Amino acid sequence: MTAPRLEIDLDAIEHNTRILVDRLAPRGIRVTGVSKATLGSPGVAAAMLRGGAVGIGDSRVENLARLQDAGVATPLTLIRSPMLSQVEHVVRTAHRSLETETVVLEALSAAAARWHITHEVVLMVELGDLREGVDAADVVELARSASRLPGLELAGLGTNLACQSGVIPDQEKMDELSRLAERVESACGARLSIVSGGNSANLEWALSTPDVGRVDELRLGESILLGTEPLQRRPIDGLDTRAFTLVAEVIEAKVKPAQPWGGIAQAAFGEQDLRTGSGSIRQVILALGRQDVDPRGLTPPPGIGVLGMSSDHLVLDVGDHEVSVGDELRFELDYSALVRAATSPFVTAVERGGSEA
Repeated sequence: MTAPRLEIDLDAIEHNTRILVDRLAPRGIRVTGVSKATLGSPGVAAAMLRGGAVGIGDSRVENLARLQDAGVATPLTLIRSPMLSQVEHVVRTAHRSLETETVVLEALSAAAARWHITHEVVLMVELGDLREGVDAADVVELARSASRLPGLELAGLGTNLACQSGVIPDQEKMDELSRLAERVESACGARLSIVSGGNSANLEWALSTPDVGRVDELRLGESILLGTEPLQRRPIDGLDTRAFTLVAEVIEAKVKPAQPWGGIAQAAFGEQDLRTGSGSIRQVILALGRQDVDPRGLTPPPGIGVLGMSSDHLVLDVGDHEVSVGDELRFELDYSALVRAATSPFVTAVERGGSEA
């Protein structure tokens, strides 16, 4: 089988989705599965839907189009504000999108009217993480404007935390979102169908608070895919943390000095080799590079250490392991490594399990 490859366990993804859906349902919170880390994989999206997700979100309209073309029948949400150059594509592909800018809302309205489509919008509020979001003081006016635009339906309000600055989605932040939702409803005279509290970083709050307020949706990616929570990267009890495995092939295996020799300057990516010790080591090189994966997010097999990585070579100290050219080594991944591997054209995705795989 070809390498490098990303092996994907669809049954694990379905399991993780179902566990989270079942835990959140008694609190009145629905789950939108986020497929962006897997390049909008239809197999992954289908596994999330089998697990109980009510829809699929992705930050790239191209990924949503892939799902649409594959016949994934579910509401599709663009979870990044559209580029003006893509509004036509957006209204024809996504059922709804997350929005912050008046000019984009106006462009979506015009595009939706041209195609005789109603496009739902969720207005995003800035609550401190300093990524996307309109100022809380301006959200009511933006909601009024959006609700008047033809071809658009003001579906809801949302926020995003912990992605840019690591700001924790706590009770104070979520209470503020609930209050803003009620202010928007009062100003616009209609009840919002979505109050989207955020992403996988919201799980600790959502599963422990006695009062979720108006929050009725979370957009979950990392927790479903990797079984971990993003705030501390801890495994979530009951979830499978091995839905993804990266497999790479050895192209060189030699005994080499433990330390380089000669004058030392910057390496290809400005980082120094992570070598320690003296004498000789068993060094192997894999056909895997920074074009394919984030080396900081790789966990090698026990007893093997990552020494460094260039564009196309991953260098390992294999310790006492007997490793030969042509052998394959398997790695666990964190979210950063998964995103890079899943979107590299040089890494083949191999999906296993799932009734529709």
